[in-house]
Order: sequence, then structure tokens, then C-alpha cells
Amino acid sequence: MNPTPEDEAALDATKAPLMEHLLELRTRLIWALASFGIAFIVSFILAKPIFSFLTRPLHDALRGQENDHLIYTALTEVFFTNIKIGMFGGICLGFPAIAAQLWIFVAPGLYRHEKRAFLPFLVATPFMFVLGAAFVYYVMLPFSIHFFTGFQVEGTAHTMGVQLQAKVSEYLDLVMTLIFAFGLTFQLPVLLAILGKIGLVSSKSLREMRRYAIVGLFGVAAVFTPPDAISMLALAVPLTLLYEVSIWLVIYFERQRAREDAARAAAEAGTEAATGTDVTPT
Repeated sequence: MNPTPEDEAALDATKAPLMEHLLELRTRLIWALASFGIAFIVSFILAKPIFSFLTRPLHDALRGQENDHLIYTALTEVFFTNIKIGMFGGICLGFPAIAAQLWIFVAPGLYRHEKRAFLPFLVATPFMFVLGAAFVYYVMLPFSIHFFTGFQVEGTAHTMGVQLQAKVSEYLDLVMTLIFAFGLTFQLPVLLAILGKIGLVSSKSLREMRRYAIVGLFGVAAVFTPPDAISMLALAVPLTLLYEVSIWLVIYFERQRAREDAARAAAEAGTEAATGTDVTPT
């Protein structure tokens, strides 16, 4: 969609010297860091309830067993684990404010129709991250914990038992890594939809690359998940479905762009017929 003269005038009004842009960038970075800092402090203060929430799947799997607890083997391990929880919460809770600061900095350089085009993606990004994190917590993690705790062996008079003694830092590192991995990989339809919206990819190319994309998605799932088939499939299958959703989103944007082009061509043809002059598109 070509910008109108009004759009050009509005964009020209936002132009400023390089130094002003650098000062504005510094201001936005300060506000973004402040947002992260506030979210970090709140999350660190609430580290215990956050810890309880993140360990609930393991607690449910070990409920009633004598190893229904976590251990730590270093004096400072729990403290630094709480720091990690604070950083984890700082990123998650502070992301909307950080993204808002990024938008405030970038938005003046966009045309009105570009702002309208990108706003849905800004809303979809945190939604898809939360969807991926919820999928980890409520679906994938319970299955993985059940799978791994199944290797415990109860000791008898003649055999030595094997019992899980999970460490605080290792368990929370695993959970937070999985949440970030699923949250980021669930951005796939958002990324491909943006590329389709601006015309860098087409639905035809995505369909032609489907078999290679599926192999790549399984590779990504193998890297980001624990070394078992259930965990890998728990990520690979949703990513494959999201890839198919991305194709349909790109098809929608292609049809929308075709309708806009047809309407603009019809309007220009009508103007040319009414004035009797050639109208050259800008």
C-alpha cells in the first residue's frame, strides 16, 4: 500500500537530527531497564510463591514419596536460584513495558497504515509466548517428569534402590529453559506472518519448503527439549501445526493485498476515465 500525501507529511513532521534520535533511544533504554528492574525486584520478593508454582508439576509427580522435596548442595545455591527467578520474572513481567518502549521509539518512523499493520503482531507476540509457556507447564512438563521419575527403582533386601534427589538449581534451570524455548519457538506464526505481510515470503514458497521446514523443526525440538522422544514430539508436533497455521495466515495476507491492489487499480482507472488523462501510480 503506497503512502498518501497526508502520510508523507505526518512522517516528515517526525524527522529529527541524529542526536535527538540518540537521546530518544537513550531515554527508551532507561525506561526499559527501569521496567525490567521493577519487575525483577517484585519477582525476587515473590520468589517463594513463584518457586512453589514452578515446582508444582514435580511435587504432583512425587506426592506421597519420601523424596518429595528438592535439595541443594552449595551454600549459596538457593540464593542464586532466587536471583534467577527474579530475572525470569523480570523478563516475563517486564516484557510488555519493554515492548511498549520499543514501539514508542519506532512508531514515529512508520506510516499510519504500517502502524495499523504491525499492531496486531505486537499483541500476538506476548499471547503466543504465554501459550507456549502454558503448553510447557500444563502438558509437556508433567509427561516428561512422569517419564523420568519412572526410572526410579525401589530398594529391596537384595538390590540397591535408585531414587531421584532433584537439585533446586538444576530443576528450575530446566523449567525456565523450557518455558523460554517454547515461548520463543511459538513465535513462528508471528514471524512468518510478518514476513508474508511485507512480501518477503509467499504461501507457495512455504508450501514448497514444508518437508525441509518439518525436518528443521524436529531438529529445533531435539535441541531445546530433554533427551527423550516424548519431550521432543511435545514441541515438534505443535511447531509443525503452527507452521501450517502460518501458511494460512500468509494466504490471508496475500488475498488481502490482492483485493487492495484491485481496488486501487479500479479507483485509478475511474479517475483516468473521469479526467481523460493518464494517471501514473506512485
